[in-house]
Amino acid sequence: MSQGWKRALDRAYYLVAAFFFVYLFAYYSTSQGGPALLAFALVPVTFILYTLEGLRKNELYPSLPALANALIAAAYIVISIVVAVYMVVNYDDIGTVRAGIWNATDITMGALMVLLIMEYARKRHLVLFVLNILLILYAVYGRVVPGMFFHPGLSWERIVTAMSVETSTGIYSSLPQLALTVIGSFILVLSVLRAFGCVESILKFSHRLAMRSAHALPQSAVIGSMAVGTVSGSGAANAITVGSATIPAMIACGMPRTVAGAIETASSLGGQLMPPVMGISAFLMAEFLGVSYFDVVARGYAPALIYYIGVSVSVYLLSTRYRTRILGAKAQAMSATDWANLAAFAAVVAGLILIMAIWHLAPMIAAYYVFIAVGATLLTAHAAATVRRGGWTWRSLGAPLGRFIEHFASMGADLALLLATLSIMTGAFVITGVPTKVGALLLDAAGVNLAAMVVVAFFFGALLGTGLPPAPTYIITALVIAPPMIKVGVNPWVVHFFAFFLGVWGDVTPPTSISAAITSKIAGAPFLRTLFRAITICFSLFILMAGVFTRPELVLEPGLAQLGAMLLLTTATIGSAFSLQARFAERRVIDVPLRIVLAALVLVVIFHPDQRVAALTCIPVGLFIAYWVVRRRNVPQFAEAEAD
Repeated sequence: MSQGWKRALDRAYYLVAAFFFVYLFAYYSTSQGGPALLAFALVPVTFILYTLEGLRKNELYPSLPALANALIAAAYIVISIVVAVYMVVNYDDIGTVRAGIWNATDITMGALMVLLIMEYARKRHLVLFVLNILLILYAVYGRVVPGMFFHPGLSWERIVTAMSVETSTGIYSSLPQLALTVIGSFILVLSVLRAFGCVESILKFSHRLAMRSAHALPQSAVIGSMAVGTVSGSGAANAITVGSATIPAMIACGMPRTVAGAIETASSLGGQLMPPVMGISAFLMAEFLGVSYFDVVARGYAPALIYYIGVSVSVYLLSTRYRTRILGAKAQAMSATDWANLAAFAAVVAGLILIMAIWHLAPMIAAYYVFIAVGATLLTAHAAATVRRGGWTWRSLGAPLGRFIEHFASMGADLALLLATLSIMTGAFVITGVPTKVGALLLDAAGVNLAAMVVVAFFFGALLGTGLPPAPTYIITALVIAPPMIKVGVNPWVVHFFAFFLGVWGDVTPPTSISAAITSKIAGAPFLRTLFRAITICFSLFILMAGVFTRPELVLEPGLAQLGAMLLLTTATIGSAFSLQARFAERRVIDVPLRIVLAALVLVVIFHPDQRVAALTCIPVGLFIAYWVVRRRNVPQFAEAEAD
């Protein structure tokens, strides 16, 4: 690719990205037209951004010549522009006058956009693409399916309209609308933090903490992932961002490669649990339950803290077992800019929570205000620092703005296209009645026994998680299990948080896990060993999945009402960490029974219906932990060899 052609593509990309940002920023200011019109206008624009980005990076169709790529990209862009203009101009007619009796042009434009979205899915999310194809074929040819999943079949025209011009389902429905509105406003905030180097500053700070002691070094993976998780909302993004720094450092300090990779995998996974940005599934939960996103955030802190306490205790026990030590490493110096970035990060977290909690503003408006305040502050600080250093240019002054536009456009477009893809899937589910039928099977299989239903639901969600990312796993699980569980009396918050935890668990479900694949690659360790070791560290996720049913107060009402359930499940989490990772005796014949007894006590804390009995059982759990602490002081550490 010639330099001139590359510069032209870059300019085209940034021009469309700037339009995307300005259009959304104006919408966040006024909400003019509503989310449906916004989706009609910008879903095609997101595909243009995806196309230009693929062309810039030679990822569109790398096996084809450059000229063929350019011609295909031009066709995609022209189609997207035509569809966007047509849908916006005819918005009122499509939604009202011709609703249910759409003309051939309406259907053709809708079909073209659906095909483009499907091509995106084929390139980026092959499993979702295959699933959508199967669901569409099932919707049309349901008459050939025997048993309870039989249905007479729908026409191709009905499928196309359900996937496109009907805004209740398909690529312009509530999910892509959510991506462009509430989630998009949060991406606005996260993009400005990333553009001004806040992620790098967080990593520097966590590394500085790590240098204080050998035990603190592995904890830097936990602290860094927890902080970066609020910026990324993605386990895989956490793994590659934080893990590239923490995993080599842990290995250099004596941690086995498999364990180092597993620690970062478990730490990264929790980024999807950590408020105020809990990953896509949390926004979807608010949409499904018809509540404010802050209602989800307010309930989400207790489970997230339980998870990270479990990971942190496990990591501490592993660091004592393997005798990690610092070997000549030096803390990275923190500049004034780094401290300012950390302050901005803290201000974002506090600002989002306070504005939503105290002023009771909608999440989109809260994120909009925080973006203006923090963005203006960071830009002013950057301009002052650049001028103070001398020799500044307009390019150096505007560099963070370019990074911001690129981050925002890339993240926002990809997310909108992903949720448009998921909307095709959910639309096919809804119009064929699959959730109702699978829910009936769930009830038949488990009867009215809640424990059996939970087990069946867990295996259903875990099976989905082997091939799907967290968001679609959550969507399908919630669609299938929520109606039958709510029917037998389970609170909707409990059901949806259970499905949410299942979606997060899907990110580390054997035998597939993107996060574990990334961390094992960085560590140079076997993938499956890293994955299964990570599961023993992030076991607190299983406690949360069980705990929302046995201690539903954890998610029913935010605040002090959560405290009792949180303390019980935290005790169970710490006890489980010691049962899995600690050593109570040098001889295995004594150590193993003691750990089994501790595990049995933990099960009582989690599952006993009488909270007084569960609370009293916390006492012997605490005695086990106290015994380990006293023993560790008086007995030399015993190292455990592990082949890399």
